[in-house]
Amino acid sequence: MPSNKIIGPVPVRPRPVIAIDGPAGAGKSTVARRLADRLGFLLVDTGALYRAVAFASERQGVAWQDAPNVEQVAEQIAPTLVLTRAADGSVRVALDGDDISEAIRTPRMATGASMVSAYVGVRLALLGIQRQAALQGGVVLEGRDIGTSVFPDAEVKFFLTAQDEVRARRRHEELLAKGTRVTLEETLADVRARDQRDRDRPVAPLRQASDAVLVDSSNRSIDAVVEEMAALVANVTR
Repeated sequence: MPSNKIIGPVPVRPRPVIAIDGPAGAGKSTVARRLADRLGFLLVDTGALYRAVAFASERQGVAWQDAPNVEQVAEQIAPTLVLTRAADGSVRVALDGDDISEAIRTPRMATGASMVSAYVGVRLALLGIQRQAALQGGVVLEGRDIGTSVFPDAEVKFFLTAQDEVRARRRHEELLAKGTRVTLEETLADVRARDQRDRDRPVAPLRQASDAVLVDSSNRSIDAVVEEMAALVANVTR
């Protein structure tokens, strides 16, 4: 049964670490950005890191199924990856000084991220970046395994989800807005396939942490979801 309250450890950092996990299309990126803005916290987009590994692997001619070489790519590029926030609040990603923010935000790179994130070496290569950014707290991290693997001691954990059809519709609208021609049926199939890969991967699979608050965004506005989360964070930090 999902928890209806936060039962994480007593905060030991100056400000809490907030972990937001959940499947693709649940609205994690938007909610995480707005929650970070609301609280004055730093946003760490962990999914962008895995997309960067997929992008760099493909650029170097390394197949995503080639685990050993993908892991080498991750180790190679990890020191050069830089996440920053633009004036509009979006996360920008630089790889060895080059802005790859737009290049990694494609359906293909989403698939690649889902594949390469299953490799132990890739996760280890990126773990330090994520943990270093959150050492002093005051951060919001979103991904698939933040509350279960990256920061199991996070003071606040959420599992944000939504119905498959709702997530597919949101994703479909995003793709059409970017000029990507794809059907809703294809998008739904892709969402379900990615869910399956994320749940079944042997390393840090997608699952709700036992002390995470379940939040369903299916029939709710982003503002309502952020309000609920902010209230729960305030309850922990008061």
